[in-house]
Amino acid sequence: MGFKILILAVVLLSYNNRQTFAQTFGDKDYFLIDSLNVDDLSEADKDILNQALNKFHNAKHDSLKIEALEVITENLMDDAWVKYNLLVKKIAEKNLLSSPPNHLKRKYLKSLAGAINNMGVDCEQKGNLDQAIIHFHSCLKIQEILNEQASVATTFNNIGAIYSTLGNIEKTLEYLQKSLAIREKINDEQGIAQSINNIGTIYYNKKELSKALNYFERSLDLYKKVGDKEGMAYSLSNIGNIYDLMKSPKGLSFHQRSLKLREEIGDKKGQAFGLVNVAESFFINNNINEALNYANRAYELSNSMGFPDNIQKSAYILSKIFKSQAKFASALEFYELSVQMKDSIRTEESNRASYKLQTKYEFEKQQAVKDAEHNKQMEIIAERGKKQKVITYSIALGSLLLLVFFIFIYNRLQITKRQKSIIEEQKQLVEEKQKEILDSINYAKRIQAAILPSDRAIKQFLNESFVFYKPKDIVAGDFYWLETKAGSEWSVEGNENPSYKTQHSPHILFAAADCTGHGVPGAMVSVVCNNALNRSVREFGLTEPNKILDKTKEIVIQEFEKSDADVKDGMDIALCSLNNNVLQYAGANNPLWIIRKNTDTIEEIKATKQPIGKVDISKPFEIHTIHLEKGDSLYIFTDGFQDQFGGEKGKKFKAAKLKELLLKIKHKRMDEQYQLISETFQKWKGNLEQVDDVCIIGVRI
Repeated sequence: MGFKILILAVVLLSYNNRQTFAQTFGDKDYFLIDSLNVDDLSEADKDILNQALNKFHNAKHDSLKIEALEVITENLMDDAWVKYNLLVKKIAEKNLLSSPPNHLKRKYLKSLAGAINNMGVDCEQKGNLDQAIIHFHSCLKIQEILNEQASVATTFNNIGAIYSTLGNIEKTLEYLQKSLAIREKINDEQGIAQSINNIGTIYYNKKELSKALNYFERSLDLYKKVGDKEGMAYSLSNIGNIYDLMKSPKGLSFHQRSLKLREEIGDKKGQAFGLVNVAESFFINNNINEALNYANRAYELSNSMGFPDNIQKSAYILSKIFKSQAKFASALEFYELSVQMKDSIRTEESNRASYKLQTKYEFEKQQAVKDAEHNKQMEIIAERGKKQKVITYSIALGSLLLLVFFIFIYNRLQITKRQKSIIEEQKQLVEEKQKEILDSINYAKRIQAAILPSDRAIKQFLNESFVFYKPKDIVAGDFYWLETKAGSEWSVEGNENPSYKTQHSPHILFAAADCTGHGVPGAMVSVVCNNALNRSVREFGLTEPNKILDKTKEIVIQEFEKSDADVKDGMDIALCSLNNNVLQYAGANNPLWIIRKNTDTIEEIKATKQPIGKVDISKPFEIHTIHLEKGDSLYIFTDGFQDQFGGEKGKKFKAAKLKELLLKIKHKRMDEQYQLISETFQKWKGNLEQVDDVCIIGVRI
């Protein structure tokens, strides 16, 4: 039960009253690399950054520069985030010391508070909690001057969250109650719900479950009232956790309702935690089958996101379930994965603690001086806010200031011009490098295409057939292969050898292969494996599929063992030999499917369960001989189509659905089958990314 979700939010302030939960590095939706390098951002994020930077460089007044910087600090967050907040702080402090007009003074004070708050958030995330509290208290003083009650409440919440991390429950409750009191005073129902939920979390950690339940139920009612589905999901999950601790079956329904809300708002990480919670509740209630179902879904979703915390929790519940089923090997496997992920999380926490120890000594030495200077500065700003004076400038002084202003503008224009020149040079260099890389990959694509059988060769020797081939990237790890034999002579049917015989060959070899990886690495492995197949037939004169695979495996291992590195790459393949109506088949992990004429079932010929490549225990490949009749259809394929995520729920297509599709279109011509398979794949995938290379070969006798 130690991995259930209870939320005590650290809120990241921005002074348009927007509130977002602070996240860990792996969760961030935006990554600010540098103002000179935006290649990794999405197009929408590039537009945000470019517009903000253009506004900053073209601004003629510091208030406009701060507006541009605040767009960056509110929307883009990464390591460079701190420097933009420091720049906001510097510009705001400079202008506040020059007695600006009232409307600009308020603007600069709000910007200064926002920058200091964000620096506090950065310190909290790095584990420097003492410094974070200092920043939040400095921010609080400015907010009180501005009488920004909603912001004051949020800062109280942030300070309370840090004291919770430090284990000071008394201080935590003090600041959370202060935050709640203000939010009730200004009737901020969203904020009230958050504060009540956070207070409930503290009582949950103190094991005062009845108090915690009361607070969580109150927060749920308020979240319902304001229509906040994410807040409702948190509260439902927290209530479910309490009932689970009480060993009550009521917990399950709350977790299921929370999960449903997560799915409705598209919160993938929340769904992963929700699936674990539902699995845990089923496990507590001894419904092992349902527990296993939800745990598997949680593990699959967590793996797709790649966050260690999600993977650790789903792996741990799976280990408990398998242990209860006496499946000790599986239980041990997932327990070890859980420990591995927990170690990864602890490493991150250790790094944060190390950072805190390194900075603590310097912080304590400098803090006294900084506090004195900062307090003095705040007193000056507050005093000037009470005593606005009207100053009459002489003509001479005005002329002097005008001259200084023009010199400043000219200097800024020169700096901007130089910066633009540097940006253009860097942009051109990046574009040139990108073009070189793409040109190289496209050339590799032409080379790979040259070793694949031509469409003309396939149609000549396999007249009623199709090849659905869709690489994930420009080049692929999947490939298809064809050879024919006339008399005693073998002819390799590839684009690099167009001089094949024109008469129909009575003996045809063809295969669908899936090499390790995809993209450039997969393509390199495919060249080695394709060459090994060619040598097995042409150099060693082999004709039986199982012997061809045995020899191909031997050649591939020899090729990779020429290096000192321990290379375990290889290939899964389905290889067929068609001589008149007699089919011989051998496979490495990939099966053969046959649909007999006038039947509604698929006959599956299973492959030998080992790849073409280095394995611990090797065995000969099995051969299968099948007699076919005219009108029978056969299919070989790689796993890319079945593994594609898509559909309404973003699940894998899977083998069962592929079988249904082939049976549905079995009466169609092979070219029509190709079109229907292509349309089905695109419709299933939708806007999701293609996960792997895809290759399906269909042949009708």
